[in-house]
Amino acid sequence: MTVSMLFRNPLWQVVLLVATFALAPQPSAQTGEAPNSPGGRKPFPAHWGPPPQIQTMDYRPLPGGYGFGSSTLAHWIAKNLKQDQQARPRLPDGAGTVTVSGELRQWHKITLTLDGPYAHERDLDPNPFTDYRLTATFTHESGTPRYVVPGYFAADGNAADSSAEAGTRWRAHLSPDKIGRWDYSLSLLRGPHVAVDDDAAAQASPVLTASGSFTVADSDKTGRDFRARGRLEYVGRHHLRFAGSGEYFLKAGPDAPENLLAYADFDGTVPNRRRDARPGENAPAGALKTWQPHVQDWRPGDPTWQDGKGKGLIGALNYLAAKGVNSFSFLPYNAGGDGDDVWPFVERDTKFHYDCSKLDQWGVVFDHATARGLFLHFKLQENEIDDDRIGHDARPGQVPEALDGGRLGPERKLYLRELIARFAHHLGLNWNLGEENTQSTEELRDMARYLHDTDPYRHLIVVHTFPDQQDKVYPPLLGEGSALTGASLQNSWSAAHQRTLKWVTASARAGKPWVVCHDEQNPADMGVPPDPGYQGHSGEAMQGGKPYTLDDIRKLCLWGTLMAGGAGVEYYFGYQLPQNDLQCEDWRSRDRSWDYCRIALEFFRDQRIPFWEMANANALIGNTANDNTKFCLAKPGEVYVVCLPQGGATTLDLGDHAGRFSVRWFNPRTGGDLLRAETARVAGPGTVNLGPPPADPEQDWMVLIRRRE
Repeated sequence: MTVSMLFRNPLWQVVLLVATFALAPQPSAQTGEAPNSPGGRKPFPAHWGPPPQIQTMDYRPLPGGYGFGSSTLAHWIAKNLKQDQQARPRLPDGAGTVTVSGELRQWHKITLTLDGPYAHERDLDPNPFTDYRLTATFTHESGTPRYVVPGYFAADGNAADSSAEAGTRWRAHLSPDKIGRWDYSLSLLRGPHVAVDDDAAAQASPVLTASGSFTVADSDKTGRDFRARGRLEYVGRHHLRFAGSGEYFLKAGPDAPENLLAYADFDGTVPNRRRDARPGENAPAGALKTWQPHVQDWRPGDPTWQDGKGKGLIGALNYLAAKGVNSFSFLPYNAGGDGDDVWPFVERDTKFHYDCSKLDQWGVVFDHATARGLFLHFKLQENEIDDDRIGHDARPGQVPEALDGGRLGPERKLYLRELIARFAHHLGLNWNLGEENTQSTEELRDMARYLHDTDPYRHLIVVHTFPDQQDKVYPPLLGEGSALTGASLQNSWSAAHQRTLKWVTASARAGKPWVVCHDEQNPADMGVPPDPGYQGHSGEAMQGGKPYTLDDIRKLCLWGTLMAGGAGVEYYFGYQLPQNDLQCEDWRSRDRSWDYCRIALEFFRDQRIPFWEMANANALIGNTANDNTKFCLAKPGEVYVVCLPQGGATTLDLGDHAGRFSVRWFNPRTGGDLLRAETARVAGPGTVNLGPPPADPEQDWMVLIRRRE
């Protein structure tokens, strides 16, 4: 959540950019320190000697994570880095052999490891991330499917435990759809920028090739493990479908903390001083998360790394799964944003060198999430670094942390390619182009198209933007206007129904139904309140001077979204409440809210409600204004779900559908079995009275009306 939108005026940004250089500390020849960098002064290695005394009057990012300074200083740093690379001991290249590992079962992660050229993650020439391009092509024996999968440099192949920075291992992952024989071919190209430049790749010759096959058996997983149900796919509806089981998916879980990956147990992860809106000013450094409240939820047999690291975050995922929710979100890159403590690189500002051990440790967490049936919501950037400072031509106010200044250039392509190569095999995920995104329409189209074309599994692609920007951002991206297949909404919790319904309807009319979720609840400082009594909190939050509670969230956000035809919710925790959006380490702070989410998900599942075939039909219960009084989801003539947030009774227009229909009530506060009330059945055609609820008429109730056989 953005906490500052200051200094957007173009004239002020030009003035501030000039002031940035004028006021920026220059490197000290005596101390050998870098210019001001967001994380503080990083000393140059002593063996480099003093930096150049006379420097040019320009100001640019410096290589190696050394902040910002002149091009003279940049050339001096690059020269020393290259000399250091040449001086590093280098091991022999690998033998070119390929190892197949993992459980050779349908939907499971299968890994090809190539023993290839020796490299170090900080190498400059060749850079193992930009100057090598590993591609694995997997083809089922039947001829389909065929997946072209990007690969990546994996150091020694055991970096999560060894913290290795160098090695000869190169990897690619597959999660196979079918049992039977799979054939593979590997191609490793080498050349300047071949990983991010298709023209360069087309002209390069492979330095290594390999081929082989393996046989895949049936999955042995059950329950909520995604490997029991298959990959979640976009199938041209408003909900994702499991490719294996054919079930459709509704999600619920936390949207906070956005800096979930700012975890002390991950290699190369440090608290940083967030670069504020004003150049040169820094907010205080924060502390990394330990997820200590959830260590109790770790279980013997669960994964760890490096002799027991990871128990807190692994336990936190166990807690979510045990509560019955199925999603969580995170930023893989937030340098320059609110948290300023998560990046996949070896250094905060070294965008062409990735941290192999850190990313492998992320992979351990994501693998466990898949096994626990938790959907991965990748929020690829946040507003502070998407770089719509003053427009998309000159950009004199460019944010240094923004990849390619917001455009689809080599930094952004490599970032997306590395995430896809390492994590796209996971069965349940979406790529969110950015939180509160303000990139131009063309930039969003380019980024979405690159994701679509590079991701072999065509995972869901969504974008999140400010509430008052939705009507500007979304319309040109609908239908064939982009490769987007969904939207991640931010609105007031009390407007969730109306806004979800708007974009569900608009996307359907454009010919490509979007998967629409309500993922951030305003007001920004409050969001979803904690349980009453948590850390002494009353459980009340404030909006416009009026209090609201988790009960209001349940009625109008959770059920309001689902009854609009939305695909689910994630809950944002504000920045003033306990366990807030940046500081949260205890998901038990919203324990009761997770119960309400589980109850909603179980209602649709246990009652076998075909929500994917249903559409909002508020007019059938007299709510033509689509306000928050009552909601209806319908497959006319077959099944109707009516939500009464304030209780009471309602009528239902069955139209010309003749026959008898059963009427049963459901308590969204406690769950359980369906209940009979005064009116147990009705008959069409025409308008029928559903009668009062079985108890507590002023509480919220659900009504299920179903055609009788």
